[in-house]
Amino acid sequence: MNTIIKDAKSKQIFQKAKTLIPGGVNSPVRAFGSVGMTPRFIQSANGDKITDIDGNEYIDYVCSWGPGILGHAHPQVIYAVQKACAEGLTFGAPTKKEVILAEMISECVPSMEMSRLVCSGTEAVMSAVRVARGFTKREKIVKFKGCYHGHSDGLLVKVGSGAMTSSVPDSAGVPSDFTKHTLIALYNDKESVKNLFEKNGSEIAAVIVEPVAANMGVVLPEKGFLEFLREITLKYGALLVFDEVITGFRLGLGGAQEYFHVKPDITTLGKIIGGGLPVGAYGGKKEIMEMVSPAGPVYQAGTLSGNPIAVTAGIETLKILQKDTSIYQRLEEKAALLEKAVKKSAGETVCVNRIGSLMSVFFTAGKVSDYATAASSDTKRYAEYFAWLLEHGIYTAPSQFEAMFISDAHTKEDIDKTCQVMAEYFL
Repeated sequence: MNTIIKDAKSKQIFQKAKTLIPGGVNSPVRAFGSVGMTPRFIQSANGDKITDIDGNEYIDYVCSWGPGILGHAHPQVIYAVQKACAEGLTFGAPTKKEVILAEMISECVPSMEMSRLVCSGTEAVMSAVRVARGFTKREKIVKFKGCYHGHSDGLLVKVGSGAMTSSVPDSAGVPSDFTKHTLIALYNDKESVKNLFEKNGSEIAAVIVEPVAANMGVVLPEKGFLEFLREITLKYGALLVFDEVITGFRLGLGGAQEYFHVKPDITTLGKIIGGGLPVGAYGGKKEIMEMVSPAGPVYQAGTLSGNPIAVTAGIETLKILQKDTSIYQRLEEKAALLEKAVKKSAGETVCVNRIGSLMSVFFTAGKVSDYATAASSDTKRYAEYFAWLLEHGIYTAPSQFEAMFISDAHTKEDIDKTCQVMAEYFL
């Protein structure tokens, strides 16, 4: 197979970018730091392909980190967005489309009886935590090591060296007082959650979890784990928050909560409900959401919340997903082929975790079921694997600890090519 070697323009613009933008990128993983390469600056995208400024074309398995479930530049979405742009980009006032999108979200995710649109997943989670505290009149939040919920101060936390209940900021610039009410549990470890509730039960406002962890690589919940979280939160009067920024509308129209038959109190959604444009949402039971201003005392606002262009893209994307539910079966079949190809060629040298159209190849021989086992992966081998794929025209996550996304636009030809390239790496 031909290898891709052109990267002069990307190198040149990256050097300039580093003089103007911290690290040369506007989101850290894009810098390719963990794979030791120069990031490819993307010029355009269509279907399952992206093209960089050097003219290299890649089969894309990042899909803008999830929202590209239909592929890039879907004609129906593009047409609707162009039409909406001609009517005005932003109003700072309510539109009918916001109501339409909220209704569509509620139809697909029944636990979201009411929802509030925001501009990102981070903002959705930050707001969901605030409303959980306002509703319960409690301050402590339980999160899981390895689960990422955006970069708001109170959730940039991982376990300290002391007791499990000790939380230290995971970023410079975050005062320890901002995280003292964030308690850390271990994903798929019921006992760690029980211990926190036994010590702090009357103070815990909510448990927030990625129902399928996708920010330490794809890590599936073990049987009964999500059900356990539902039970213990009900027992102690805390709320259960599902962060479905990744899984929402990707595991099915109803997201992970439909897939696993577990109903949370609050759900957060991200860019997929905007067709890839900047948007997020949080929602839940009516009695909880009516705590949000102006209906209630929990304040949250935003000039661009419910932006008409982002909402238009979201409506059209959800229309397509609602109309053709066979999309999810096609995604399952394509992803299964990729999983089979890696397992057949790599054998026991890697661990492949997959659910629906989300997949990770961990460079560790053991089972990956939590942060510790994910962290045992050989990141140097992953960097070699990433470089091999990139050189053969396949664009995947530039980090061992991110997910691989499959879209409805991925063709059989491109899936077959990807399977072949993956297999050749391990042979």
